[in-house]
Amino acid sequence: MQVTINELSAIKQEADIQLSMDELQPHFVRAYEEFRPKVELKGFRKGKVPMPMIRQLYGDAVEKDALDTIADEFYRKAMDEKQIHPVGRPTMVDMDFRRGESFRFKITYEIKPAITLGKYKGVAADKPVHAVTDAEVEAEILSLRRAHSTRHPAESVTDQEHMVTGDVQELDDSGAPLIGKKTAGATFSLFDETLAPEIRAALMHATVGATVRTRFESKHGDHTHPVHIAITPTAIEKVDLPAFDDALVSTITGGKVTSAEAFTASLRTDLARYWDDQSTAKLNDNIARAVVDAHDFPVPDALVDSILDSFVEDLKVRSRDRKLRRGFDETKFREESRSYATWQAKWMLLKEKIAEAESLAVSDAEIDAMAESEAASTGIAKDRLLAFYRSSSASTERLLSEKVMALLRSKAKITEKPAADEPR
Repeated sequence: MQVTINELSAIKQEADIQLSMDELQPHFVRAYEEFRPKVELKGFRKGKVPMPMIRQLYGDAVEKDALDTIADEFYRKAMDEKQIHPVGRPTMVDMDFRRGESFRFKITYEIKPAITLGKYKGVAADKPVHAVTDAEVEAEILSLRRAHSTRHPAESVTDQEHMVTGDVQELDDSGAPLIGKKTAGATFSLFDETLAPEIRAALMHATVGATVRTRFESKHGDHTHPVHIAITPTAIEKVDLPAFDDALVSTITGGKVTSAEAFTASLRTDLARYWDDQSTAKLNDNIARAVVDAHDFPVPDALVDSILDSFVEDLKVRSRDRKLRRGFDETKFREESRSYATWQAKWMLLKEKIAEAESLAVSDAEIDAMAESEAASTGIAKDRLLAFYRSSSASTERLLSEKVMALLRSKAKITEKPAADEPR
């Protein structure tokens, strides 16, 4: 086997491979043996046609049919011998088969770029910090009280702790009803933070049977359009909130906590942990962006496409039926997400390079510790998790990524700044 590797770009190569008849012959013999049982020829039982006759009648077709398999086998062998690790699927660009003489073919493939590490230690990055407030704790408690509330019918709305059920009629600009645009039995929780403020304001003093009107801007993705509706309440319910006391806490926690004071303290701790996790995640993101910005190199299309595939699969996993929603434009989604996927690919390649430069690796003890920790939180037996983690490259990559980020955080120039308040 004669192999010539041609450099087409920093991330693309071509393997020019030539095989002699001596190298091809064993593969052709196997191809004939697999083909022989299929041959039906007058005067011979099926599968018993003499091999010389098969070669004479079908030799050209049998040998040409075998070329794809032969090319794939020798291409992989060439990659192993040259210690080349292609990314994605290779592409056959040329074939030249001279029966009885030789077989020459060319395959192009992508490779990871050769990265020269620039600055990755000591990069400047902001860290958002957030101190938990009494108002946040009270908001969480209020949410729990609502989850354990009861309701009773009311004739009118007197505060936000009400739910209104009514018929909704869409109107045109002049206020006339739009035919076919009526929804019966719509429910509005006035305490719901996602409810349009204009709807809440219109219903704050609503009474059963009295129609109210409101206008607002409805936003769907990057599209905004005006909405004009009339709501006729058919039922109003007052939400009766239970007192936040020891009895409610015992109910919420299944008896694990029986003190409202202790529960409040625990809730504050949980909120602080949540904001600390958010802070660390944002810091990691800021460090990653600083590191990526400091490096310029091409990224294989195959790697970017693989990440885009994972984005699409994630959308499917999050849907109820594990499918993309009807009318979803996957092509547009991929185009709009390509820039971010390219960034993700660059960051992934940089993390690999940094781990190599810093001699970072994942030990069996670290995998064992992860299995033990997650067994406690998931309820899955440690042995089962350990077997999965040891067989999954994704688990090792996750641990290695965490080690890289821990190193970068320890070396970064971090500036703490107040976090923008974001809902949980």
